Amino acid sequence: MKAFMDQDFLLNTEVAKELYHGAAKDCPIIDYHCHLSPKEIYEDIRYENITQVWLGGDHYKWRLMRSAGVPEKYITGDAPDFEKFEKYAEVLGKAIGNPLYHWSHLELRRFFGYDGILNKETAKEVWEIANKKLASEGYTSRGLIRMSNVETICTTDDPVDSLEWHEKLDADKSFEVTVLPAWRPDKAMNLEKDTYLDYIAQLEKAAGMKIGSFADLKKALKNRLDFFAAHGCTLSDHALNYVMYAPASDEEIEQIFAGRLSGKIPGAEDEAKFKFAFMTAMAAEYTRRGWVMQLHYGCRRDNNPVMFKKMGPDTGFDCVDNTAPSTQTAAFLGYLEENGNLPKTILYSLNTNDNAAIDSILGCFQNETAVGRIQHGSAWWFNDHFDGMSEQLKSLGNLGYLAGFVGMLTDSRSFLSYPRHEYFRRILCRIFGEWVEEGFYPEDMETLKEIVRGISYENAKKYFGFKQKEL
Repeated sequence: MKAFMDQDFLLNTEVAKELYHGAAKDCPIIDYHCHLSPKEIYEDIRYENITQVWLGGDHYKWRLMRSAGVPEKYITGDAPDFEKFEKYAEVLGKAIGNPLYHWSHLELRRFFGYDGILNKETAKEVWEIANKKLASEGYTSRGLIRMSNVETICTTDDPVDSLEWHEKLDADKSFEVTVLPAWRPDKAMNLEKDTYLDYIAQLEKAAGMKIGSFADLKKALKNRLDFFAAHGCTLSDHALNYVMYAPASDEEIEQIFAGRLSGKIPGAEDEAKFKFAFMTAMAAEYTRRGWVMQLHYGCRRDNNPVMFKKMGPDTGFDCVDNTAPSTQTAAFLGYLEENGNLPKTILYSLNTNDNAAIDSILGCFQNETAVGRIQHGSAWWFNDHFDGMSEQLKSLGNLGYLAGFVGMLTDSRSFLSYPRHEYFRRILCRIFGEWVEEGFYPEDMETLKEIVRGISYENAKKYFGFKQKEL
């Protein structure tokens, strides 16, 4: 019987062990999609205790606790921090099969040096060990990033953002990690939202112009794209229900937008037409600038109306959607290609049933402009567990060019989430080791290590072309 989470955790062959320890382990991290706060990085915040850094804002953990019947006061309520941690420890102790069991213990080992098991009996011990570490030198937001060997971070930023904290971070030569903004224009696209007109007013102020037409909207966004580009931004991210294909004339789009400005909420058909026009306009800008376009879809959000009214979005009440038609995705990419406006693109579906569809679509649009010009994004959110990561990697290997994959991201709000890259790399090396063991691929360690280093780090560095911070 293997020991729990020893140095060869998940590595079940000699080839896997050599690949991980000899190629993957020490690669720097390029975290090209996350939700960390640039303000908190700049201010180099220090957390008072492990509850604040571990449970604050982490809806993965909140969902697990709710599933175990923990009252909300111990999750997002006003219970003392130790009692919240104690409840999580008790739940985690029985969370067999959940990736949080692995993530949490990896984080305890890598950041706090705790090699034991967290459960209700050890909660007090771990609380004291972790809090003592958090009070020591180097255990600030920047320190945690340094410990994780992070080279580049891309945060998630709205077009109206001043990017004040990115400017300050870039000017601060005492912090060597490159922190860049990533363009997230969802609020400018989602005209069906009740808050849309309020957002347009914010965008007008940020862009310094009146928005009275769709043409004006595109011009305002172009102004902000220029501003983001001046701050080192080279990629976008879009959260979609699914990738829409709904061409319409310029006149139709202007009518839909004018109706929304007058207070009219569009119907489903007009909403789809507007969003298609919006996305094609954005894709054209990304192509012109050489940016990467990320499309995250297959999620149904805010399903519990009672809790949404109490807590708002991103609090643990979203689910996998089963409506992400591949015909729409393929047609959308084909339209962009036909018009010379298909940028480097990463497709992520929250539904693993879409893996084969995505990987077959990729092959229709690859060319010499980039290795893996169109990417199948890493297993994310509900899928960044052992099975989800394994299925994504194997599907891409079966139907595409796995050696060109840009690898893992955190998609997290926590400074302690970087061991997820280790988890991913161990699974990657395990799969390769099994393929060699079974005679699916020769024991060519030089080539295998080159592929592993590429997926762990080097492919992302080449694909995104991030400008590194000048020190």
